[in-house]
Amino acid sequence: MQDVSRQAPIRVIVTRPEPDAGRFAAMLIEAGFTPILSPVMELRFAERPPDLAGVGALAFSSANGVRALARLHIPAALPAFMVGAASADEARQRGFLVAGEAEGDVESLARLIEKAASRGAFSGAVLHAAGNDRAGNLVEALQRSKIEARLAVLYEAAPVSALSREAAAALSDDAPWVALFSPRAARLFVEAAGRAGLAEQLGSARALCLSDAVAEEAQKAGWSEIAVAPTRRAESMIETLRRRRDGQRP
Repeated sequence: MQDVSRQAPIRVIVTRPEPDAGRFAAMLIEAGFTPILSPVMELRFAERPPDLAGVGALAFSSANGVRALARLHIPAALPAFMVGAASADEARQRGFLVAGEAEGDVESLARLIEKAASRGAFSGAVLHAAGNDRAGNLVEALQRSKIEARLAVLYEAAPVSALSREAAAALSDDAPWVALFSPRAARLFVEAAGRAGLAEQLGSARALCLSDAVAEEAQKAGWSEIAVAPTRRAESMIETLRRRRDGQRP
């Protein structure tokens, strides 16, 4: 095994917007890595609350959807179905009634809600609180199962066109890891690197991907290495980095 104490700190470019960027950066520091913040998206939240008439349950496919609805001071008594652990943690912190936690994707979230509906866990429509850019179509999936559902777009993830100065410098003179949490983030980072004249430097950089879908998008660029976390959690991404730093393989 390598002597980790003698290695130079490994730099990791964090592409998430706040507040998740700061949280992930803190996790990296605790694990012995050096984070570099360079968000590829900026969140813009809606100011008008959605219509809750006839709504019997909430569905969230991201932690940002939870934040967007919470800031509108919506009553949190409705059962809330969450796409995964991160969104469920955020919902509990915000006082929502978490009724179920899916496996990290829209398909498993739809199945979770369908099972709950079949046993009468709620009555009324499902309101999907989400952003303008979504993976999958939860409302359509639920409607195919004869469950009334509607979408409330409560935030926009607007692209950030330029890399941070620190991220550009890291790509220029190092072989950093770049933490990518969605296919869109992977695409936007590559585009920003191209605008900075750093497309060729991606050949020395390494992509750390939250899921296979993210890795599939990342493979369209010439990364020197692509690693995929075994589970869709930030902690799993950190552990993947640790194993590679310590000379281990999954």
